[in-house]
Amino acid sequence: MSPGSFKDDLVAEIPGLRAFAVSLCGSVTTADDLVQEALLRAWSNSDKFQPGTSLRAWLFTILRNIYYSQYRKRSREVQDSDGVYSRGIAVEGDQESHLDLVDFRTALAKLPAEQREVLTMVGASGLSYEEAAAICGVEIGTIKSRLSRARTRLSELLGLNERRDNRSNRELVAASRPRGADDPTDRE
Repeated sequence: MSPGSFKDDLVAEIPGLRAFAVSLCGSVTTADDLVQEALLRAWSNSDKFQPGTSLRAWLFTILRNIYYSQYRKRSREVQDSDGVYSRGIAVEGDQESHLDLVDFRTALAKLPAEQREVLTMVGASGLSYEEAAAICGVEIGTIKSRLSRARTRLSELLGLNERRDNRSNRELVAASRPRGADDPTDRE
């Protein structure tokens, strides 16, 4: 499909898109914004449109998806015109997070390449076990095993197990003390 033809077909669908958008949101202004966003996305993804299929259906799907994405986003937003909620939010410093990231990168670099690769694919990129197995050319069980070993080793390198054990020990000691008993470690 030539760019000129695609453009003409898009322009021809605007009235139908606008009517559909108004029926979804009930606001002419919001509908115009939805149509504009849908047309922009359609134009930028014109290479993904398959000639021979319904352009109208494709455009309506894009518009519908945009509307529901915005609807879900609005449902999570809180109106705070008087600033009550924003005043109650405290932001902690993030100096430690930078150091944690440096520690994490150092520990990640110490993992074997296969474990680092699987941890990145499944843990960071969100690929499924099946997708990671296909990419690596191994069985799913191998991926699960590498991932488990990578997570365990990364926890060891970062000292997460020690922190968890120390906290668990403190919780056990606190739970074993009679109520109202002073903790000797709390005294200075």
